[in-house]
Amino acid sequence: MQELIKNYTLPPAMAVEAFTPPAAMPRMGNRFTRWLGSRLMALIGWKVAGELPNHSKLVIAGAPHTSNWDFVVAMFLVMALGVKFSYLMKKEAFIWPFKGLFMALGGIPIDRSRGDQVMVQMKTWFANNDHCWVAITPEGTRSQVEKFKTGFLRIAEAAEVPVLLVAWHYPKKTFYICPLANLSGDINEDVAAIKTFYDTHFVGRNP
Repeated sequence: MQELIKNYTLPPAMAVEAFTPPAAMPRMGNRFTRWLGSRLMALIGWKVAGELPNHSKLVIAGAPHTSNWDFVVAMFLVMALGVKFSYLMKKEAFIWPFKGLFMALGGIPIDRSRGDQVMVQMKTWFANNDHCWVAITPEGTRSQVEKFKTGFLRIAEAAEVPVLLVAWHYPKKTFYICPLANLSGDINEDVAAIKTFYDTHFVGRNP
């Protein structure tokens, strides 16, 4: 991670239409939703940069998360790429008539009353799904934080999947897809290095 922090340079941005998704990427949507997402990205003036890895299973860390607009940008990009991101939700939300919708949109029901078992639940989820990209915001809030939470790294470690870093960078109105995190195995060291990486290279809407 230290080499990534020192040597990373922002790759050139491109219109989302020019971006080629990898074959192993989990997919949803259709030609119309991809066209609509591309038009909405162009309307708000955002582009994308970097390259998605050809992995069928990932934990995706997204930062700096400082505004509700982050979600809007991410959803437009998701539509444009036709990618299916999964996300953690409390299992109590998965009731009729919303259960089917939440599952279709990538929701993962988690029993939060058993906090010590979340990693086990996620390990099982990854094992039971051939294509699964789980997106998590390491801050856990839109407020400024001194430290990232370690949950995303613990989930990746338990499931034995890579961690992909992605970022909103408002000065350039570009969504950056960064390299896979080169982890040391020391979670506290790695989470601190990842936060330094984001702080060094990216600026949120409300820094």
